[in-house]
Amino acid sequence: MKRRIVFNVLFLLLISFNVQSQESKLWYQKPANEWMKALPIGNGRLSGMVYGKTNTEIIALNEITMWSGQYDENQNTVCGKTKMAAIRKLFFEGKPIEGNGAATDGFKSKSHSFGTHLPVGDLNLEFDHYERNITNYIRTLDLENAVATVSYKYKEVNYSREYICSNPDQVMVIHLTADHTSSINFDLSLNLLRQAEVNPVDKGLQFSGVVSFPNLGPGGVNFIGKIQVLTPNGSVSNDTSCDNKQTLLVRNADEATIIIDIRTNYHSPDYKNICSSSVAEAMSKTFGQLKTAHTEDHSKLFKRVALSLGTSEADVLPTDVRWNRIKQGNIDPGLDALFFQYGRYLLIASSRENSPLPANLQGVWNDNLACNMGWTCDYHLDINTQQNYWASNVANLHECNIPWFKYIQDLSVSGEKTAREVYDSPGWVVHTVSNAWGYTGIGEGMAWSMFSASTAWVSTHLWTHYHYTQDKDFLKNEAYPILKKASEFFLDYMAVNPNNGYLMTGPSNSPENTFKFNGWELAMSMMTTADRVLVYELFSNCIESSKILDLDPEFRDSLEQALSKFPPIKIGKNGGIQEWFEDYEDAHPNHRHATHLLGLYPYSQISLEKTPELAAAARKTVENKLNAAGWEDVEFSRANTVLFYTRLKDAENAYKNFHALLKDLTRENLFTMSPSGIAGAPWDIFIFDGNEAGAVAVAEMLVQSHEGYIEFLPTLPQAWKTGSLKGLCVPGGAEIELEWSNGTITKATLRATADNTFRVKIPGSVTPVSRQMKRGDSWEIQK
Repeated sequence: MKRRIVFNVLFLLLISFNVQSQESKLWYQKPANEWMKALPIGNGRLSGMVYGKTNTEIIALNEITMWSGQYDENQNTVCGKTKMAAIRKLFFEGKPIEGNGAATDGFKSKSHSFGTHLPVGDLNLEFDHYERNITNYIRTLDLENAVATVSYKYKEVNYSREYICSNPDQVMVIHLTADHTSSINFDLSLNLLRQAEVNPVDKGLQFSGVVSFPNLGPGGVNFIGKIQVLTPNGSVSNDTSCDNKQTLLVRNADEATIIIDIRTNYHSPDYKNICSSSVAEAMSKTFGQLKTAHTEDHSKLFKRVALSLGTSEADVLPTDVRWNRIKQGNIDPGLDALFFQYGRYLLIASSRENSPLPANLQGVWNDNLACNMGWTCDYHLDINTQQNYWASNVANLHECNIPWFKYIQDLSVSGEKTAREVYDSPGWVVHTVSNAWGYTGIGEGMAWSMFSASTAWVSTHLWTHYHYTQDKDFLKNEAYPILKKASEFFLDYMAVNPNNGYLMTGPSNSPENTFKFNGWELAMSMMTTADRVLVYELFSNCIESSKILDLDPEFRDSLEQALSKFPPIKIGKNGGIQEWFEDYEDAHPNHRHATHLLGLYPYSQISLEKTPELAAAARKTVENKLNAAGWEDVEFSRANTVLFYTRLKDAENAYKNFHALLKDLTRENLFTMSPSGIAGAPWDIFIFDGNEAGAVAVAEMLVQSHEGYIEFLPTLPQAWKTGSLKGLCVPGGAEIELEWSNGTITKATLRATADNTFRVKIPGSVTPVSRQMKRGDSWEIQK
């Protein structure tokens, strides 16, 4: 009877642990045996992937400024207005073959040292705790507190390890404990992927070197890393048995704390002293102090939003078991909510106010695969980096935008040189790809690189931030100058088509697609639909900003006049949204990009209410993509599909595609991936954007505001018929709280974070209702 009582108590505790963890914990009953099963930690600069092994533990180390390459003074090819006019004349005369040839000759440039973000290597801890003798193993990642843990029993001793990557203290910390004295024994060593000199220091190791990655040109940062081990008792020494002082031996300790920092000279000439100081300061504190500061710092961001999408029998299962059930077709609303919160966790871990660079193609982590691809681990500005930040505002993580905005500011400076040298235009411009060195040039592959509308796209992110926060100081001092300079470029750069009077961009491409013409496959044309949508959005944002700030009325008028000359978004002969101004035949109907649907999401130039015919055509475009033979189903394209269906208010198709994102395009640690065989990848490669775009897709199913009013549960799937949320943000400066049961809202509250008038469409009503609110006011919304 006593055994049964003990068993029942343990079972109830396990259920309690897992029900509580369904929205905020990943957990496993075995270690990771590869990178895509390891658990990520990060502080916006420094990061690790924790395998949780009991024999030889691996922590894959990264630092966001670990870049090869260097500043390229000669990144631009001079074209100028005369040559540009001659090229455009060919397109306007209906000669796209000749126009593509002339544009390639006139614009193609070569990056002499583009570089890439690179991984540091692995920290290894050798325990000799073999799996066959391990019991009670559990590995977790607590999203709310940003603490990874490993615990298990080996022989008669219970061991525990905690891993944090602290933003306040700017170090990674590993804390090891056991319930028997003198039981902590391990060897610490490094398996670096960069050439470095490793030297012993008192109770630690130090490594330093210069990044070299000739695949993508000369140059690279200088780096230094320092590791210290603290033990209240026991011993820490260098291994002298074979004159190998690059291994630390920790013996007979009750507990041990490992402190790690890595720094580079990227905009930081004093990087060596900074590294030493951060480690020394952390060593002066207890692990409890470091952990408390870390968890309080992280959780103040993470706990802003709570989400429940329902419960199921899967809630008590390990994350990888739930992942396998999804792959078998099962529905798991708790895992859906966990995936949303995981996206928020990853953004916090990748992009903090003090991050020296924004989240790149792999966030702040690096699997040593993306950096070896032709597309590198960089900043792709034809959707990937933008998707990284789509969730930031609605998911109540406005501060996470700051490194992204600082990066855009830096691009605008180097982009002025590119605008002047390439186009002989004022303002600033950037194209498809960029790097840590301010690359804004066109690039070598004209089929994908000739996309100046990237400038407009990234600029509009600053307006969106204002739209959500209502921070007028930010709008005046940071957003508007970027928007204005970008608008100045396009006002000067665009040309009137003599055949129809439309003001047009070009030549440019529609990322990263091509069309057929007279037996040719071509990329460039005049004003693709993507260009039209993006520049229209840029000018509109700049006009609205000018009105709010009461600035530049003459410039505002010039933008309004320009907008009146833009071509419309058109419907093609296949019933979908035309991708190019001319109704060309798509050379690759299965192509992963659908940039001509930006008007549907993230913008609202296409909507069910305002433009029903275009909305129907957008649906046809989505269906054409999905039904095309060999559709390039990758993380970002599938997440896009979810978002398109959310805006079309097709709940079941939105959820079907969201489920497919989890089922087909995530791995055991819930990282999204670009599968092998697409875009030249020989492997499945982690790409950060799918996690972030997937997270915002969840939010879009629960609240929308693009029609000019706030709407609750606009695209609620049957799988989430009962749930609750708190803390999601809406434009105008407000947070919402919702509860619903069987698809019916039982509670809805709007809390103003700024003075404004809010319009809300109450479920079941025909017209929205309005209320003027002061910051701090709450509006209990009832039918």
